[in-house]
Amino acid sequence: MSHAELDTPDPIPAGGDTPAAARKRPKPGERRVQILQALATMLEQPGAERITTAALAARLDVSEAALYRHFASKAQMFEGLIEFIEQSVFSLINQITEREPAGAGQAGRIVSMLIQFAEKNPGMTRVMVGDALVFENERLQQRMNQFFDKVESSLKQCLRSADGATPTVDAQVRASVLTAFIVGRLQRFARSGFKRVPSEHLEQALSRML
Repeated sequence: MSHAELDTPDPIPAGGDTPAAARKRPKPGERRVQILQALATMLEQPGAERITTAALAARLDVSEAALYRHFASKAQMFEGLIEFIEQSVFSLINQITEREPAGAGQAGRIVSMLIQFAEKNPGMTRVMVGDALVFENERLQQRMNQFFDKVESSLKQCLRSADGATPTVDAQVRASVLTAFIVGRLQRFARSGFKRVPSEHLEQALSRML
């Protein structure tokens, strides 16, 4: 979350700030944000192994017990990241659908937005494609699957609205292809150690699909 900031009242002190400022009691809700930001940052490390609560606590210079005062489990921490992804992405999808006419152009804007979101938030990308969830609670992966189902539905609606009120097979197929393209680009980005940026030749790829 270092790039797409969570909503927090004041900037969180960086590790090099003065000890007095760093140690003052966090405002309500601020410690939760710090924990989620630290988790997202740790996920940005290429080839990072499973992140333990001990490692997360050490990064924040707090005890594991301090983490559990804000989250009942590590699964809840990942749910916090997923909620941030969902709120950010679907808020932007709503903005796109409100401002732009339905059709291929609108669908293309949604795809571009998602690709750009992932590129700016590599740690989130590992959550979105499930790499960071392999050893975690199964419900987390199910929730990300539902996320992409909703994205596909949004794309389908964009393309369907341009064709009329009745759903068309073409809109369904194109929405499915676009969603698979997004997932594929995000997986390649994560598994290349964030070297292969997902926006590579994006306009040309979208022009062929749309």
